[in-house]
Amino acid sequence: MEMRAFVESELAPHAEAWEEAGYFPNEVFGKCAERGYIGLKFPRELGGGGDELAAAVWAQELARCGSGGVGAGIGAHTGIALPPVWKFGTPDQHERYLVPGIRAEKIAALGITEPDAGSDVAGIKTRARRVEGGFVVNGSKMFITNGVRFDFVVTACKTTEAGGHHGISFLIVDRGPGVSASPIEKLGWHASDTGLIGFDDVFVPEENLLGPEHEGFRLIMANFQWERVMMALGAVGAMELVFERTLAAVVARGRCSQATRHTLAEVALALESGRAITYNALRLHLAGMNAVQEVTMAKLATQRAAYEAADACLDVHGPDPGIERAVRDLRLGPIGGGTDEIMREILGKTLGL
Repeated sequence: MEMRAFVESELAPHAEAWEEAGYFPNEVFGKCAERGYIGLKFPRELGGGGDELAAAVWAQELARCGSGGVGAGIGAHTGIALPPVWKFGTPDQHERYLVPGIRAEKIAALGITEPDAGSDVAGIKTRARRVEGGFVVNGSKMFITNGVRFDFVVTACKTTEAGGHHGISFLIVDRGPGVSASPIEKLGWHASDTGLIGFDDVFVPEENLLGPEHEGFRLIMANFQWERVMMALGAVGAMELVFERTLAAVVARGRCSQATRHTLAEVALALESGRAITYNALRLHLAGMNAVQEVTMAKLATQRAAYEAADACLDVHGPDPGIERAVRDLRLGPIGGGTDEIMREILGKTLGL
């Protein structure tokens, strides 16, 4: 209840203003850090909370802020960009990037998607060429959350001519000379500073190589399960919010047609089904089991369901800025973190097909 109270008092009241501004202030990260929410997943000795279950609760509660862009910005920093630094970083990298990231002194982004490579991660073109003392990076990254405000970006680069599964490495690239960033217009997530990042002969020192050289594809795959669990939890939280708001409005009217009753019954079913399949995937993931199949099912089942639930609630409720925003924001769910098509492909392979 503490997390929900924080979201309802510190984030939700500002959702509409931040949407109109197309940005939310960096101070929001600081407020989350003060409460310990950014570091929940990370070890206590690094300033975190050492509680992955609490981090999962935070992911679901954050979705109730009423702005997909705010949730995306905070979530990308805490659950997508920082985890690879924790899992694969050296003690020096922990001190330079993870610890200040947990304190919100530095904001992180994860740079994988490119103008010509999204779901096909092995097809990235950004190149890191070895030079004395490190690498020189050239290329671009597209649709990057926190892609305008970032202090550093965990960047996937080709480190062999061929690239591919055994020719990708990760570099931690500081904002500085040769790094450019510009915002991208989009349908939803208006408060998120989604950006296009360019690298023009950017020197990255050897000590910023994250994990083994040429083994970056393994790093990408390692965090996908947590990212997809987070997305499923976020979809559940968003469905809860729009359903509760719509149900309250219908009850307040004091009348309900059969069509409305049936529509809300279907939304309630989608919400409870999504919650059940997501919590099961989370339970298996936290137990350290190979939960690729269950996580994939949860991600696939919840993303389109959340979008369709919000759309149905809008039909029932009528014009409402919060629900309209949810419809726009949730449209990204079947695309981000692996498209529905990719999820079906992964799920089919887990079935032996």
